Amino acid sequence: MSKSDMYYGKECIAMLLAGGRGSRLGSLTEAIAKPAVTFGGKYRIIDFPLTNCVRSGIDTVGVMTQYQPLLLHSYIGRGQDWDLDLLVGGVSILPPHSKPGSTAWYSGTANAVYQNVDFIDAYQPEYLLVLAADHVYKMDYSKMLDHHKQIGADCTIAVIEVPMKDASRFGILNTDPHDRVVEFEEKPEVPKNNLASMGVYIFNWNVLRKYLAQDDADPNSENDFGGDILPNMLADGCGMFAYRFDGYWKDVGTEESLWQANMDLLDDMHLGFENWQILSKSGGQPPHYIAPTGSIQNTLITEGCEIYGTVEHSVLSAGVVVEEGAVVKNSVIMGNVRIRKNATVEYAILGENTVVATGQTVGTERSPNGGGPTLLVHGATAESKGG
Repeated sequence: MSKSDMYYGKECIAMLLAGGRGSRLGSLTEAIAKPAVTFGGKYRIIDFPLTNCVRSGIDTVGVMTQYQPLLLHSYIGRGQDWDLDLLVGGVSILPPHSKPGSTAWYSGTANAVYQNVDFIDAYQPEYLLVLAADHVYKMDYSKMLDHHKQIGADCTIAVIEVPMKDASRFGILNTDPHDRVVEFEEKPEVPKNNLASMGVYIFNWNVLRKYLAQDDADPNSENDFGGDILPNMLADGCGMFAYRFDGYWKDVGTEESLWQANMDLLDDMHLGFENWQILSKSGGQPPHYIAPTGSIQNTLITEGCEIYGTVEHSVLSAGVVVEEGAVVKNSVIMGNVRIRKNATVEYAILGENTVVATGQTVGTERSPNGGGPTLLVHGATAESKGG
């Protein structure tokens, strides 16, 4: 039986690029892939693109993993927490695999998709949605797809205006008055504008497939969408257009941006998500407990937390214990952290299973001149880190 006999045709399927290490997050991603990092107390970053797919009516999703995939594979499972446990379609984990004449590892974002051409072809899609799996945002991809079809594009790229000082971190699109892309610059040192790619692409599959094959045959290519595929399509005159997004979107690829995105939740708890429930895997822990000695102000507290001390303007994930006399301010505390008596944590990110010793101080007040938060790795103790 051929693969085309096994599956029904799908107008559009999604491919999530979830294999990156996320080295800019430092020790937070030493043991897990960036899309598996905790966000907002109860989520992992990959919850956002998975939810967006489901809410947008895209029910076939391939998740391409590579770096430290164990937690991500276990977390996604069969996809039932996102209503993606389907007989036809649903979510599929796609690690690198060997083929005759090829290496097993994904050598770039474009190569990751190209290694899974057979998976994509099995669904015979007309359109392919390619997504970074490490951004926090709510987006209805069906509206972007409708726009793509209406303008007759070969490729549509979702864009958002970022602060000019940050523009060099992103792929920057230069467009004409009709939002047709005339130039794509991948992380330019001197950006010409601040119209940044969100890492959300819609391609006509028959067009992209040709460029992926050409890219794979090019020994000088880095096999990257931003560095190779998009410039090659532009050079050939393909119809490439920008799709402007006006909602909340955050690249949480640095310690500072991850901390800031969590703080944004405290200023606007929904971030536009109130009518777009973000689906996630429940930890099944008991309700949180606030002791008579506990004090909480402007804080998100997740299930399983026990608060005996003081917590202000912070985000606490499941299973966190703040002992009596301890103080936590302006911090992101990930799962199963224990902050012992009379300890102080301020402007910090504490990775999962961290222990802060009795009387220990971690972090300082946020400097007006910038500088990232203090970071403790997963499973570390503040005693061994020296605060």
